[in-house]
Amino acid sequence: MPGKLIVVATPLGNLEDLSPRAVQALSDVDCIACEDTRRTARLLARHGLTTPTLSCHRFNELARLAPILGRLAAGQSVGLVSDAGTPGIADPGALLVREALSRGVEVLPIPGPSAVTALLSVCGFPADRYVFDGFLPHRGGERRRRLRELRDERRPVVLFETPHRIRESLADMAEVLGSRRIVLGRELTKLHESIRRGTAAELLLGLDDEVRGEITLVVEGANGRVGADEVEAASRRILATWRETLTESGGDRRRSLKIAARRLGMKRPELYRRLTELDEEPD
Repeated sequence: MPGKLIVVATPLGNLEDLSPRAVQALSDVDCIACEDTRRTARLLARHGLTTPTLSCHRFNELARLAPILGRLAAGQSVGLVSDAGTPGIADPGALLVREALSRGVEVLPIPGPSAVTALLSVCGFPADRYVFDGFLPHRGGERRRRLRELRDERRPVVLFETPHRIRESLADMAEVLGSRRIVLGRELTKLHESIRRGTAAELLLGLDDEVRGEITLVVEGANGRVGADEVEAASRRILATWRETLTESGGDRRRSLKIAARRLGMKRPELYRRLTELDEEPD
């Protein structure tokens, strides 16, 4: 008979969050497929485990299917973990689970820490129903289009973001969502955990010069004011910032565009486009 694939949720940061049941499961399996063997090795060592590991991340998941499925076919049990949280949820693992199921392998979950539910539990918004939309698109135009699709959603929306894109994403949220309340969680459960609340514009102004750590966002659901009012608020903010910097620079439009873009967290071409749409003359 084939072995079992055990999908194990692991800590977001605090290694003490690994449940006793997860410890037992990772001890019992024949090997563990993980994103980063070094990171998983630290977790295993903390709990006194010596189970063999092999890497299975987004760059090699396809190539790892055959050897892992071979182990399962031979009757071995395999644990599947990601660097943090649950495999397959905005992390590698879904492909392996699908292929294992297609071959009649029993796939069992060991639930545990989740950045989604952790931040929802303290967001202060009604969260009996919510939408998880993962990572926003990388490209600005696609990201704003996605945000416009989510703008009328009345349930809270949970998003993930990376440190190097959070400024651009918050700037786009300020433009599309206006004064919608947002909760930003960074480095959840870790030593430098921070949870901040405010509009996208307020959160953007409060960011450190160098943002580090994984980021989770909960966006307040639409409350009936969304639409023209929110777009108008974002437009007023863009115009106010532009005119303020124009005065500061003595009318130097090129310099003003650079300064305003930095303050708004936007790229200059995008700010130029928005000002043109608002009948301003950026050059």
